[in-house]
Amino acid sequence: MSRWLDPMIRQFRATGGTVDRFGRNLVVMHAIGAKSGASRVTAARGIEHDGGWVVAATAGGQPADPAWAHNLRAHPDIDIEVPLPGIGTETVRVHATELSGPQRAAAWQRFLDASPNFAVFATRTDRVFPIFHFIPRRNL
Repeated sequence: MSRWLDPMIRQFRATGGTVDRFGRNLVVMHAIGAKSGASRVTAARGIEHDGGWVVAATAGGQPADPAWAHNLRAHPDIDIEVPLPGIGTETVRVHATELSGPQRAAAWQRFLDASPNFAVFATRTDRVFPIFHFIPRRNL
């Protein structure tokens, strides 16, 4: 886990899916390192979308994609922990697809509607933020 994310992930698990900064909108990803093949646990804002969840690889507006985006491109079949309605969490096996075109635009608008921070992140870089759609593998 990333050190700065550790407290958020611990709080997510301890409270049944609620985190101070994100409410019930955090997704904990169990990715696989693109080169190492090692397990990587990280988290990002997750928004329910079209039968799954979307996450935006903003890295707070940094000039490069976060490592987890590269890992998802190499290994798109992962597990994620998501909040259940009410309280509690569930681990779901998903397939990650990077969105493009109108699908990406619609998902990006969902992030802009969710938090003004996403618009701020976009002012910090010329990078187009990758957005990944996690679809439960049982739905494929």
